[in-house]
Formats: sequence, C-alpha cells, structure tokens
Amino acid sequence: MTLATTRLGRTGLTVSRLALGTMTFGLQTEESVAHQILDVATEGGINFLDTADVYPLGGGLDLVGRTEEIVGNWLSEEPGRRANYVIATKAFGVMGTNSWNQGASRRHLLDAIDASLDRLQTDYVDLYQLHGDDLNTPLDETLEALDVIVKSGRARYIGVSNFLAYRLAKALGRSETLRLAKFVSIQPRYSLLFREIERELLPLALEDGLGVISYNPLAGGLLTGKHKKGTAPTEGTRFTLGNAAQRYQDRYWSDRYFDSVTELEKLAQQAGVPLTTLSVAWVMANPAITAPLLGASRPEQLADTLAAASYTLPADLKQKMDELTREYRYGDAAR
Repeated sequence: MTLATTRLGRTGLTVSRLALGTMTFGLQTEESVAHQILDVATEGGINFLDTADVYPLGGGLDLVGRTEEIVGNWLSEEPGRRANYVIATKAFGVMGTNSWNQGASRRHLLDAIDASLDRLQTDYVDLYQLHGDDLNTPLDETLEALDVIVKSGRARYIGVSNFLAYRLAKALGRSETLRLAKFVSIQPRYSLLFREIERELLPLALEDGLGVISYNPLAGGLLTGKHKKGTAPTEGTRFTLGNAAQRYQDRYWSDRYFDSVTELEKLAQQAGVPLTTLSVAWVMANPAITAPLLGASRPEQLADTLAAASYTLPADLKQKMDELTREYRYGDAAR
C-alpha cells in the first residue's frame, strides 16, 4: 500500500502521513505480536515509528526501556532495514531510582540518548523529543544539552511532547537567541474528544512551521465504539493497564464522553464508515497535523485506522463532527 508523505514541519525530512506509536509493546503486546504490528504498519505504508525510553505504557521501573528494545530487535532483523524508517524517541520520564534519572537536565539527557540508542541498536535517531516539560531545570540548560546531542549526530532533529504553547514559544525564542538547535515538532494529545490545542498550540505550530505528531486520535480507544456507557472498563485495554489505568479513566471514562461517542457513531453509520476510520480522518483533515500516531495491541486493529489515509472526509460531515464536539475545544470551562 502506498501512503502519502509530507514534510515534518519546515524541515527537509519527509515522513508518512500516519505514524505508528509503540507504547503497547512489552506489556499489552508481547514481542512477537509487536513485530507483526510493525510488519502490518510497513505494508500499510508507514515509515515513521515513535517510541519513548519510559515505555511500555503502564509498566514500572522493571519494564522501562523494553519497548525500545523490541523496536530495536525488529529493526536489526534484516540488514539495512533501519535506513528505511524515521525513528523518533523521547526522554523525560523516570528511568531509575536516582533523582537525576528523570527530567530534562544535561546529566539525564546525555545519559538517556546513549541508552536509547543502545536499546534501539542504532547510531542515531531521526527525532529526539522531550516527553514533558521539566520546570525544575533551566530551559537554557535543556536546550544546550539537546544542541550537543544534535551536533554530535546522535539525533538529527529535536521536538517536544506535552508542552504548553507559551513554554514552547519561549523555548523557540531562547534557541534562536542562543543559536542552538530548535524544536521542529510537537507531539500533543488531540482527538474529537480533546480539542483544546486548537486554541493556541496548533496556531503556533502553523505560524512557526512545526510538525505536529498528535497522539490519542481514538481517545484511548473510546472512539472505536467498543466501550459502552454504564459498564466497567474492559480488561486488557488502556483503561485497566497497570499504572496508566487511572490516567486514562480520568481522561475519558465519563458519561459526557460516552454520550458524544454515541452521537458520533450515528454520523459514522449514516456515512457507512467505521467510527475508527472517521475519527482518524478527522484528525488528518486539520492542516496543522503532520501525522497522527496510530496505536495497536494486535495487528488487525490497524485495518480501520490505516483506512483513514485513503478516505476523503466530506466537508459537510466534518462540519457536523466539528459542531458535535465543539465543547471539547474549551476543556472543563465549557461544562
């Protein structure tokens, strides 16, 4: 299958219009199945793989790094395979028991990139991202450390995830002032049920030419329609997964969201398109979005999400979806 490509922001790097997120690998998904998912994603035209040193999602310190190892093993299965993929990883989360084994200090980032490269079995990553904003470390220190990483060749580009717009704008300004490597991308949460970034972050991305690799396009699986109002969270999903279960329940498991999903399902039925496909296509239709991150714990789950790349969302249907989920542009203030 041929998948359209696009530039990552204003860089010269081209990536597939869909990316594969790997945070299920190593806890929800065993290695052999994870490799099958990677194979299916490749067959679907995806060449953009995203991971993080702290993955798998829901795991503790005994599992951190396992996802990168699984991806690294798959990349090394065939000679030359690494050269065909854009590999992104992230650092910030807790990786050990020492106080400096987390965050965005120079000490941690310079250690973290080497450990990630070792697990991924590669000499460099294409995109190295801060997984969060470390308010306890001076921004200049973080930016200088990332500049060292880029200039050493260990990362080709740098980006951020889970940053507020004002902090990202400040970081871009400091990088320019100090003549350091600048962030080229952001990785925010974005879906029909979480649209707050449309107000400030996405306009900043468009104005500054940042790539946007959005995650949770299916709201943790709620937008598949498989979860039902009035029931307990389904075992084996993110809503029951280790230390991530409460986070996902707090994000999405409420009557408010289930009611919206019910209305969206009606639109999907009228259009004759799976809600999963429709939800990803809606994210892709935003001109600020470079590539939504698709997640899967089984290979067959990619069928409907990959289908979004070849589906053209009718303007009138998009407008109905926009109107139905308008309250999610404003967060809790709209409640």
